[in-house]
Amino acid sequence: MERVRLGVVGCGVMGNRHLQAAAGCPLIETVAVADRIRERVQAAAEQFGAVTAYATGRKLIADPDVNAVVLATATADRDRLAIAALKAGKHVLIEKPVAMNAWVVERMMAARGDRVAACCSARHRCYESADVARDFIAGGALGELRLIYCRVHEPDQGTPQKPPPPWRLNRSMNGGGILMNWGCYDLDYLLGITGWKLRPRLVLAQTWPVPPRSLPNMAEGSDAESHFAALIRCEGATVISFERGEYMGAHPQKAWQIVGTHSALNLVMTPWEAKAITHDDASTQAGVTTRTIWQTDRAETMRKEMVVDFAEAIVEGRKPMTNLEESLLIQKVTDAIYRSAATGHAVKIR
Repeated sequence: MERVRLGVVGCGVMGNRHLQAAAGCPLIETVAVADRIRERVQAAAEQFGAVTAYATGRKLIADPDVNAVVLATATADRDRLAIAALKAGKHVLIEKPVAMNAWVVERMMAARGDRVAACCSARHRCYESADVARDFIAGGALGELRLIYCRVHEPDQGTPQKPPPPWRLNRSMNGGGILMNWGCYDLDYLLGITGWKLRPRLVLAQTWPVPPRSLPNMAEGSDAESHFAALIRCEGATVISFERGEYMGAHPQKAWQIVGTHSALNLVMTPWEAKAITHDDASTQAGVTTRTIWQTDRAETMRKEMVVDFAEAIVEGRKPMTNLEESLLIQKVTDAIYRSAATGHAVKIR
């Protein structure tokens, strides 16, 4: 069996995570790395045994020995590199968010051909708890889905040891803030565990910038949102209530919930805590009763890293966990949230 000959563009935190996972996968041979920072790319090449170190992603993409590329650079840089790699006939794994906007994803789809193109927004569906939730929902115990709910508040932690990276809350580099950074995870998780059957059609939303008192702790140029709230109406009668914020003057909150005509499922998406999945059911005799259908007393371990799923999809000729069609849906919702917040009006999704 021919191994996937991998090149990784971007040797920062996420790039090194991909390289570490690739090193432990027998399907993958890492043959090249690229990064603008010379010391970083050389260190990665030495640590992971890559044959060639490049100063730019373009040069790595042009390497004929590379047939699959991981893009772990800032979002604005990934757009053009993804299209270039697909046009060059390479399989592509794109860090989240998939792109700056939906139009870029459509260009990726036009350039893809028969290659595998995947996005890392699927990470939080790589845990046992996500599989349990997906299978339970598919079993029909909830009835017809009415409300998909996500609300996460991360409190302000005060002065950090070092400020967030410049791209983290910068619209020109990242396309946005918390919605781009974490909202894509939430949407992938909620749309994925419900079987990708929901069809968002109308969005009413608001975004808010970093609170003024927190700005001194941010990187210069942090002009993106740190808090958003959206109401998303899907085809049929299903609604997604979607809110996430950081640097908030509020106690932490984490809630993901699926409410149906018969009952509700209560979830925790993130893996680094003890957690449970509970089922709220009702009867005319007893009212609402709650039972635990899954729980853990420790942080979950990811069953499969994104680069491993990517390699398996290439070798097995199957779709990756999140492909460009699913990424496009997530990005269309994201774009609609930003447009609604900017205009003050509801925005249709086509």
